[in-house]
Amino acid sequence: MSVDVPRRIVLLRHAKADWPQVSDHDRPLADRGRKDAPVAGRWLAGAGVSPELTLCSTATRCRETWKLTAPELSRRPKTVYDDRLYEASLGELIAVINGVDDAIRDLMLVGHNPGIQALADALSGEGEGDALARMNRSGFPTSAMAVLSLTGDWKSVEHGSARLVAFWTPHE
Repeated sequence: MSVDVPRRIVLLRHAKADWPQVSDHDRPLADRGRKDAPVAGRWLAGAGVSPELTLCSTATRCRETWKLTAPELSRRPKTVYDDRLYEASLGELIAVINGVDDAIRDLMLVGHNPGIQALADALSGEGEGDALARMNRSGFPTSAMAVLSLTGDWKSVEHGSARLVAFWTPHE
């Protein structure tokens, strides 16, 4: 991985979803999810995180999460709704990241567990402060976010290639 290009990945697990009689893909947010998603956006804005590109699962709960999170940011990133993120495995998520255009420096993924948590765990070769310990202790609850930094190109992202710089949950 080239050492001169700093990059950041934000991993956001969708907000709390409801369980109505619809397909899993079509599950909407629950009331708590509709409250937590804007809080996540405010945390990102307060942390100075402003992704250039957001790749969001096509599942209803992810799209709703993003639509409530994005207005809280200082600028709205380009958004691509990507079917590959729904029920994606760790390997599939890494492949999605590996395919991102290198012109993008800050990337956000809005997706699901267990994939998002597995990705955060796999990429985090090290962490700042107690971020890794907090992530490992709390798991990756709904609306949680991991912010990872790395250098080089997206094609080189692999296990252990990033540093977990922040981990946030709405109910800490």
